[in-house]
Amino acid sequence: MRPARVALPLLALLAGGCVAALREPPSLEELAGPGAPRDEPAAQRLAREAERAYDRRTPASVRRAADLWTRSARSRGGDVSALMEAVRAWAWVATHEPSEEARLEAAVNAVHAGQWCERLAPDDPRCDYWLAVGLGVQARERRRTAIDALPRIVERLETAIERVPELEHGGPDRVLALVLLRAPGWPTGPGDPDLGLEHARRAAELAPGYPPNQLCLAEALAAVEDDAASRAAYRAAADAARNWRVRGDPEAAEWLDEALLALPDE
Repeated sequence: MRPARVALPLLALLAGGCVAALREPPSLEELAGPGAPRDEPAAQRLAREAERAYDRRTPASVRRAADLWTRSARSRGGDVSALMEAVRAWAWVATHEPSEEARLEAAVNAVHAGQWCERLAPDDPRCDYWLAVGLGVQARERRRTAIDALPRIVERLETAIERVPELEHGGPDRVLALVLLRAPGWPTGPGDPDLGLEHARRAAELAPGYPPNQLCLAEALAAVEDDAASRAAYRAAADAARNWRVRGDPEAAEWLDEALLALPDE
């Protein structure tokens, strides 16, 4: 899988009530849409097209990639690797699409693809991780789902941490750190800056050169008021982002901007 930043957004809880985060998803045929081919060569072709579309990193191209990966999954009778890629793509769209309606649609699609991944491979911890990511972006766009989503997200990330901690460059620890840093604390939610810092450190130890890990660590250190260490982590994130930019990563500029924004006097 290609590296991409997967950062759970701020989980803002509303006092207006709770809505179920998980509902019965559409069938895989409905998700894939009409005309999805049913043979392996076609599935491979769709996956290659999806990779090229995703690498362009525009809302339109990544949306197309998500559709293509979903069709590829259907063509193979339910390929979980393609469904994971679809979640990744829909989560990216839900974070970058300017239209509120389009962001919500993408977030819901991410959850649906994650649900099918989990149904088809219930023992695959990668599906736990990607469904947690989908639930996170949905919680941001449909905030009343956040109360129900939070324990589901934490449970699935803990499973992924136990079994595939290296996934997505330390993604399970990184995403759980962001949940603990940004969610409300007890008794409303699981928010815990100190525990969030522990998970941020683990992610940075697993993949210190991955810019989102340093950005997460910097945020965690700021949350516990270790400002000097936080600035050092932001500098490390900026240096890492420059390295990824040289390598041609399309998201490096975004990571670099985030790091430099926290270092306005440097």
